[in-house]
Formats: sequence, C-alpha cells, structure tokens
Amino acid sequence: MRIAIGQLWQETNTFNPTLTTRQDFEEFGILRGKDLVDRMGDTNELGGFIQSLRAWPEKPEIVGLVRLPAWPSGTATAETFEWIRREVLDSLEKARPVDAVLLALHGAMVSAKEPDVEGAILEAVRQRIGSKIPLVATLDLHTNITQKMVANADALVLYHTAPHIDVFETGQRGAALLRRILIDGAKPTTAFQKLPMVVPAENANTQERSSVSFGLREEVQGLEHLPGVLTAGIATVQPWLDIPELGSAVLVTTDNDPQEAQRMCAEVAAMLWHRRRDYFGELVTAADAVRTAFELHGEGLIVLSDCADATTSGAPGDSNWVLAELVKYAWSRPALVTLVAPDVVAAAQKLGVGGTHPGPLGGVRDHRFSKPLPLTTTVERLFEARFILSGHLAKNLPIDMGPSVVLRHGAVRIIVTSRSGPHFAPQLFEAAGFDPFTAGVLIAKSPCGFRAAYQPRARKILVVSAPGCAPPDFWKYEFKNIPRPLWPWDEIEWKATELDRSGPRIHRCQRHALWGSPA
Repeated sequence: MRIAIGQLWQETNTFNPTLTTRQDFEEFGILRGKDLVDRMGDTNELGGFIQSLRAWPEKPEIVGLVRLPAWPSGTATAETFEWIRREVLDSLEKARPVDAVLLALHGAMVSAKEPDVEGAILEAVRQRIGSKIPLVATLDLHTNITQKMVANADALVLYHTAPHIDVFETGQRGAALLRRILIDGAKPTTAFQKLPMVVPAENANTQERSSVSFGLREEVQGLEHLPGVLTAGIATVQPWLDIPELGSAVLVTTDNDPQEAQRMCAEVAAMLWHRRRDYFGELVTAADAVRTAFELHGEGLIVLSDCADATTSGAPGDSNWVLAELVKYAWSRPALVTLVAPDVVAAAQKLGVGGTHPGPLGGVRDHRFSKPLPLTTTVERLFEARFILSGHLAKNLPIDMGPSVVLRHGAVRIIVTSRSGPHFAPQLFEAAGFDPFTAGVLIAKSPCGFRAAYQPRARKILVVSAPGCAPPDFWKYEFKNIPRPLWPWDEIEWKATELDRSGPRIHRCQRHALWGSPA
C-alpha cells in the first residue's frame, strides 16, 4: 500500500504589495521525495501524517511528493502558480501508482490569475489520480473553503485552534480519517455551508473560555466524537482577501449519512452566524496603546498586538506606526519591536557594531500605509535569525529569516530581519539576544496567535488599531471583488438551510455541497 504525502502552504494577503514568487518558497525550504519523509517526521501536519501512517498495523509505504512552503505575504505571481502546479503534478507522476493522497494545505492562497489556488491544485490532483483513489487534505482554520475544494477532496480536515497549536494533531486527524476510508471502508459524505460573513481574527481565541470561538470549537470537536462523523470544522476565513468567493464556512463529513451531515452543518452554521458580533473587541490607537504601556511597563511585560502589520497575516512587516510612538518615551526597560528591511540589514552590516545608522526605517515594503520614518539608531548587534519554532503555527519548524540586526534608539530595540517570518515568536527575540519576558513592552506582529506564548506571562495585552495591510477593521478598506451582500460590509439577514433535494449537489462518490444564501 503506497500513500503519497505533500504540502503547499502559503497564506495570501491581497493588500500586501509584495508579490510572492518562487524564491520565497525556495528560501523557506522545498523538500522532495524521500527527503520530505526523512526530514519532516516530527514537524507540523506532515509530521502528523508520517507518525500516524507509521503506526498503522498495515505499515503502508509513505511516498514523499513535494513540500512547498512560503511565509504569508502578497499575491503569488501567475508564473509562481504554474510552477507550483507543475511541481505537484510532476511529483505525483513520479510517485505513481499510489493508493491514496494526503495533502497539507493552508487554504487561503491566491495567485494573479487564480483566486482559489488550493481548489485548483485539488482539482488537478483529482484529475490525475481519478475518482477512486482517496484524497484527503488538511487546512488552516482561516482557510477560504470553496466549492471546488469540497468537490475534489474526499474530506477536508481543519485546525480547531487559534492560536494554531494543533497543526501536528491536525495531520494525525487527517491520516486517521484516511484510514477509515481506505481500510475501514467509510464512505465520506460532506455537507458544506458557506456563510456570507467575515469576522476579525483578533478575538478568535479558541483557548480562552470567554471567547466565542471556545464554544464553537467545543461544538465541532464534540461532533467529531460521534460514531458516524469523520470530521467537522469551522473556517473563520482570513479577512484580507479581495476575491469572489470570500466568506466563512462550516463543513461536516459523515460516513455515508448525507442527511445527518446536512443537519449538523446547518446547526453549527446557525450558531456561527448568531455569534458573529461577538468576534468584535476593543481596539486602542497606537498613541494610546504606547502611552498605556509606558505607564505600566515598570510592573511587568506589556504586549501590544500590531495586528495591521502582522506578518502571520501576510502583512509586509515594516510598518512603523507603533515604532514612531515608542521612540517618544524614555523606557526604563527594553522596548522590543521588529521590522522586515533587508536594505537596512545590509547597511548595518557595512557599518558594523557601534556604527550609526542614519535612517530612515520602515515604510518601504508597506508603502501603501506607511512612509519611511526618519530615525537615527546605533547598530547594537548582528545575528542570524535562525531558530526552531514551536507553539502557534508550528511544531519543530525550522525558521530562517536571514541575516539580521539589532538597532538601538535609547531603550528601544529594533530587531530588523532580511526576510519575513514569525515576528511575534519568543525564539526570534531570543536569537536577537533578548529575554522577551523581561522586556518592558514587546510589539507582536500577530492578531491572535501570539497569545499562546505571551498571555500567561504578560501583565497586559492591548490590540492596536493602526493603518496596515491586515487591519482589524478590514471592512473599511476598498474591496473590489468580494461577493455582495457580505457582512459586515452589508447589514443582512441570513438563515442557515438544510440542503433541499433539488439543491446543488456534487455527485462524484458521495460528496455533497451545501450552500446557504441570504434570506
């Protein structure tokens, strides 16, 4: 028995003017064939696949396809998408014959000519392997699920957590579901409800009991414990996608019970719609947030979420709105902030430690919402931003953000990296020579995931409202391609519906598409 595994992981932010290219994937680390299986056995979804498959009594042969990861950023070029498609299909051709395919996808990748990259890849794989070979894919909780994705996969398995601390476990769940199909003979029937709504990511904390997402997570996990349910998930989509099928979604996959799948899917969709306003929380201006942090920073760590420039949300990472406020104060303890600025790193390397960098800083990659900030700094340290990321987004994931530098302006330390990456991670600040938990204030470029590391130890956390490519008030920005009406752009009434016998249906095997519509 031969089971092929592969990965395509990139989250697109269509407001980021920095295009994603093949180079971004190559810098993150492409793996093919046996190297994929040998090196990813304890990392993220691929590790979950590999360890689970190795534990099967049937001892299947694990065949590596290709691992194509790139850090969240702007729209992929059309050439990049064609290259990705060729890589996936060529690797599949080399691997054949196979008895099943497991893919680790994100679900929110956009290219210049293809707004549904994962749907197109699943369709291409399905065409290549035919209708009888099982195809299962895992997805991020912030995926934008489309009808094409549902139509071409036997099952889609979503993260349950935000912060995303179950990536490895999601891989295990995907492999376990595949076994039920391949070995136990389960016949997956999927109900899919697309909701005309998008919600902010900042308050979608599934780990906090007071959060709306906590109860919804418990609901879908409870469904998965029922004997006839193969998987269930809620996708509160990544909001910064100006694409035609944007919207949240719910899906439930049962073992040959489409009516029950439809009923449960409609119930969960109704819960999500009913609680949609609960995703909105308090935002603080950059000036007020920094002032509050200054007043409190002597009494413990203050964490400010610069969510509009969140590199985990595909923003460029060189917004300087918060930095401009930080340098107004005389901090008694370190104030830590990050930038993505390869030109600044190169200049600092030439200056050397102790050299004076004349500025400006930031506002280059994010030239839509920031402008360069005049600021003179001292080169304090040169380092390589390499580390192993575990926690939000990762288990044992190697990260290389390239040559990097620490610039100093008073007690403000600016950690500048050559490449984008997890500009919230404690491991990044540690690589730069700091204990992030003893800082006075730390700027996390993340909307929610940073809480996994900092919430237990921070004296206070504030979510900052500032201009940027990943704003929490996204509906105030110009979207040209999204479907309308769509909440919160439009105040609408909507009701989750169970699929009528005459409604839209996907006939291949027993996959069914369930679509809701505004009432």
